[in-house]
Amino acid sequence: MWSMVSPGSDEDLESRLSMASPSDAARGMFLNSTVEAVRALGDEELVRRCLEVGGEEKVVDFFVYPIATNLRMVFAAARMLEAKYGSLDAALRQLGRLAARSFLSSTAGLALQMLSRGDAKRLVGNLPSTYRAAVSFGVRSVVWTGPTSGRVTMRREFMPYPFHEGLLLGLLEKSQARDVQVRGQQLSTLESDYDICWAA
Repeated sequence: MWSMVSPGSDEDLESRLSMASPSDAARGMFLNSTVEAVRALGDEELVRRCLEVGGEEKVVDFFVYPIATNLRMVFAAARMLEAKYGSLDAALRQLGRLAARSFLSSTAGLALQMLSRGDAKRLVGNLPSTYRAAVSFGVRSVVWTGPTSGRVTMRREFMPYPFHEGLLLGLLEKSQARDVQVRGQQLSTLESDYDICWAA
């Protein structure tokens, strides 16, 4: 039976790394989103250490990198920022939030915004196809529970749920949504659900 470990802990990282195969990969834009979030939340020394942990000197947006590289970078960044934000959860949430903003500035993110035309529901609805184009793993889906509320499900997703809470929050904040709320729940190591809602 699955037992939840603390998100961002050594045990959590090792568990996720053990489930990742060499074919589980992500485009560099996701890694660069993490790098830019660390830069915004920390400084250049943190950026250097984060890249070093991932075994990279520089990340190229359209290159493909093992998800293990991104995991190591995100977990290292969260630990470096834990004291600043009071907990690993809060640090992961901030990393996700800023990673969303960085992603939306990328070529793929700008395309997603064009498709969404500033509409929060369209933005979230287009997320599963955006992920499919950028990562080789996992299944994401959206079920709408109302005009401005829904549930995002992520299966075989390697990042811990506080990171995705921040990511979804950051994405919705860039749309015309107001009073955005995101509540995540980790169901197992690689499965999570997110209830989202906002004011029209």
